[in-house]
Amino acid sequence: MMDCTQYRRAMLSDPSASDPQLRAHRLSCVECASFTRGLPEFEARLVRALRLSTGAPVAAAVAGAARRGWLAMAAGVMLAVGVAGALWVGLPRSSLAEDVVGHMAGEPQAWDRTNLISAQLPTVLRGAQMRLSAGAGLVSYANSCLFRGYRVPHLVVQSASGPVTVMVLVHESVPAPVRFDEQGYRGVILPMPGHGSVAVLVRDQDADLKSVERMALMLRGAIEWKA
Repeated sequence: MMDCTQYRRAMLSDPSASDPQLRAHRLSCVECASFTRGLPEFEARLVRALRLSTGAPVAAAVAGAARRGWLAMAAGVMLAVGVAGALWVGLPRSSLAEDVVGHMAGEPQAWDRTNLISAQLPTVLRGAQMRLSAGAGLVSYANSCLFRGYRVPHLVVQSASGPVTVMVLVHESVPAPVRFDEQGYRGVILPMPGHGSVAVLVRDQDADLKSVERMALMLRGAIEWKA
């Protein structure tokens, strides 16, 4: 089965490739689907950067080669003109919301428990150097999950309207609330000044995003950080 590295290498080599294995991987991987959607913008950034660095003729040549293995050609040109570093940061990357939703697929059992306090909760909270006030409600699931290279608390809290997932993303900052409705999940990512952000989401596509955001504000307020 094709992995993400193989898929992305193939798409960077030929963005128009339509191999069945590529299509199958794209349909099964939220992150790679987002990566693919971002390729046209990266190509445009590449042409703009080359136009500024080398002039219109070189940029036009790269644009003309864009559907014939443009990245290999562009890489050589970028190294020659010294713009590789500036463009590397423009490579397509899945959004934080997409990665949060994608993480849900790996722990479907998190939604199953509904009436018992998770035995793992003290360990997870202790590892994250945080506490939850009594107002947080019953936490039926708790795990310390690997997310974007860091261990983060992944909790499920029981609310009056059903289970709510909470991920405390200490290493991910957002400047303002990020609302999303993707892959059957609705939620919001709220900034936590000094402590990254917190993602709160539900599986109910009929849920009112304003209600989810109110829940998120309440849960954010229930998090207490240890000194």
